Amino acid sequence: MPLYNSIDRKVLKENLMAEPFIRKTISLYRYFILENPPEFRDQLYREWAELNCFGRIYIAREGINAQMSVPEENLDGFILALQNHPIFENIPIKYAIEDNGKSFYKLSIKVKEKLVADGLDDDAFDVTNVGVHLNAKEFHELVGTGEHIVVDVRNHYESEIGHFKGAICPEADTFREELCMITELLKDKKDSKLLLYCTGGIRCEKASAYLKHHGFKDVNQLHGGIIDYARNIKQLNLESNFIGKNFVFDERMGETINGQVISHCHQCGASCDVHLNCANELCHLLFIQCDACAAQFEHCCSVECRTIKNSSESEKQQHRNAMTPKFGNRSVYRKSFRLAKNINFADSSSDSGQ
Repeated sequence: MPLYNSIDRKVLKENLMAEPFIRKTISLYRYFILENPPEFRDQLYREWAELNCFGRIYIAREGINAQMSVPEENLDGFILALQNHPIFENIPIKYAIEDNGKSFYKLSIKVKEKLVADGLDDDAFDVTNVGVHLNAKEFHELVGTGEHIVVDVRNHYESEIGHFKGAICPEADTFREELCMITELLKDKKDSKLLLYCTGGIRCEKASAYLKHHGFKDVNQLHGGIIDYARNIKQLNLESNFIGKNFVFDERMGETINGQVISHCHQCGASCDVHLNCANELCHLLFIQCDACAAQFEHCCSVECRTIKNSSESEKQQHRNAMTPKFGNRSVYRKSFRLAKNINFADSSSDSGQ
């Protein structure tokens, strides 16, 4: 069995849409010291490909972070197979709130330096000295008092479409920027109660340890993240303190939590919370676009990008050649492109996580 995908993306997406069975979208993570991440990666690829699993999985020496889609008929077998590995013992599995089963179209398992790109020297602080884990009801009640500092440790394009009431939402492109901003912003609040949250909990693990290392005394985090909060609050029949949509790192790009739309189209300002990547492959910026602007700009973020998208291959190559000496790589080009336009677009390559 090949240990990677070799089928064209367009074909994979067509195959996904034609599937006659139901898939379940799940996520899981765990910090756990792995002695041989590449070997573990190959073993999981064999097992999960056999079960027809799709997803984006990162493995590092410090553990695993996975967002996946599993055929419903194979879900029990998948969970049973997890028990063959110590890292998965009693691991919490989070299920998507809104799930059409079309969240991933292939299985991708990559070995990384870290589970979340944080740019931190983990040897400089104790990453296991994390904050207090709060369940959904405990977090809900504390947020509801309005007496504590609620901190969103996700990127700005995530919090823009949804966040907890009264939360501090730094304008950060990356998790590393986020930590620096929070530490500086709250430097005079080290005795206050902090309530941290993220998508599924993994970023809060690092963030809480980082803040405790920097002298914050009362650090708390939402266990299971927004995903578990939404499900538990619904079961408890409580009004959500999270407003808007939860950004997710798969083909859906978001799950509605309380039905509110709190963000706007980046081009015309209309009420909208739909993210997409610019259709100009040289740009590919992640931004919010309404249906009217999508039709007008052909799913591009600007007139310039629409022009490039519709240009000939030779003209596109000229743009690539002009961009490379100046910017070096596409991610740098994207950010420079955004800043030049003074648009608060997000770079989809900047970070990912739970």
